[in-house]
Amino acid sequence: MNLAMLTDLYQFSMLYGYHLSGTDRKMANFDVFFRRHPFNGGFAVFAGLADLLAALQNFHFSDSDLEYIKSLGLKDAGFIEKLKNFHFSGDIFSFPEGSICFPGEPLMRFSGPLFEVQLLETLVLNIINFQTLIATKSARIFEASGKSAVVEFGLRRSHGPDGGLSASRAAYIGGCVATSNVLAGQKYGIPVKGTMAHSWIMSFPNELISFREYAKAFPDSSVFLVDTYNTLADGVPNAITVGLEMKKHGHTLKGIRLDSGDLAYLSVEARKMLDEAGLTETKILASNDLDEWIVDALRHEGAKIDIWGIGTKLVTGSPDSALGGVFKLSAIENEDGVIIPKIKVSQNEEKTTNPGLKSVYRVYDTSGMMTGDIICLADEIPTDESFKLAIHPLNEYKFFRVTPEYSIKAMMKKVFSNGVIVDGTEKLSDIRNRVLGELEKLHSSHKRLVNPHYYKVSLSQKLFRLRKSLLEKGLNIQKE
Repeated sequence: MNLAMLTDLYQFSMLYGYHLSGTDRKMANFDVFFRRHPFNGGFAVFAGLADLLAALQNFHFSDSDLEYIKSLGLKDAGFIEKLKNFHFSGDIFSFPEGSICFPGEPLMRFSGPLFEVQLLETLVLNIINFQTLIATKSARIFEASGKSAVVEFGLRRSHGPDGGLSASRAAYIGGCVATSNVLAGQKYGIPVKGTMAHSWIMSFPNELISFREYAKAFPDSSVFLVDTYNTLADGVPNAITVGLEMKKHGHTLKGIRLDSGDLAYLSVEARKMLDEAGLTETKILASNDLDEWIVDALRHEGAKIDIWGIGTKLVTGSPDSALGGVFKLSAIENEDGVIIPKIKVSQNEEKTTNPGLKSVYRVYDTSGMMTGDIICLADEIPTDESFKLAIHPLNEYKFFRVTPEYSIKAMMKKVFSNGVIVDGTEKLSDIRNRVLGELEKLHSSHKRLVNPHYYKVSLSQKLFRLRKSLLEKGLNIQKE
């Protein structure tokens, strides 16, 4: 799908101004980062990279696109010619997709001609912000479930067709084992799972007949919805009756689904009934507007739920409407052809940016657990003196020492070089495995739902000094 026109008007307006002023070929660097964790949490999951790279590979303007752009008053022939021949020729450095990430650190760095990089801002944020939000939500639910099976059921409540497709992809990355979204299964290879609607049961003379007919159609994958009439008096007993009939013919009732009522109580009682009938292998799936807080509460109440079906609150990122990711200029070529660092200053300290071309390194303690991230200048390496003391971005008296016994890993790698994809297109299952593996290396205090512990994201001494000098001297400051 060509998404070149999926942008804000002010991107075209700025490009037009760059073109007319002759500054469009200046080399520039932009960072992608977010300022606050979604859901008041302690971590996020970086997602959307492969979809973004695919979009950039097919990024172009058709004749009809150019005619529409001219109708907006952007008629200069040279400008239209630049758009006609547009192809992003720059470089992109990025965290691997599926990485655990934190506020303030550059997840992606775009380098190239100002004209080209500026045009990408809206598309980059549209894809990365949404998928990172949903992948993070999915990972939180996965953790809250005790790392049990979570299935994404949210397509009917998602924000439009692409919102549904992107949400299914991101939810799988974050930890879901399957989706109900058939298109996501076809496009991304995500396992597809589903049960039945109440309408199936109501379309037959009674519940028992509906279960028998479903079992005939799906003898090896039946999951019965048991709350259409009376869960414990009718639904579960009818499911047991058909489950025992299936067992006689060498088949297994895979599960029952609870979609309303007191899920903790109903699951406990249903489990007793199934076990007493000899259907110990039959799983209990629960749905009904669940999220990580409800899942966590149900588990602590002793609910006997094996599989969690999560819909609306997962694919919409409830209660957060968006991830606040931004795309900020960090360096630009001056009149002498030298790349100089740039900083955006704000009265709100968290909105003051970090200047220059940057990289990120992750520090692990002797047990292999993540202990802090260091943002540094791109030409720094972990053996540099400036790495020995990692400083809080806003307070030079808060720091942590990087001792020799710690291991350090570079987080950013080149994924796009001179206009060509060179990395970042892994299998979705590999991206998902990265998330699960990194969650294991993140201390539980950062993953708890209430008052999670702050994960240290610090600056190298060299970057801290650069930032401080630009602030103090007022050099190259962009004021809001």
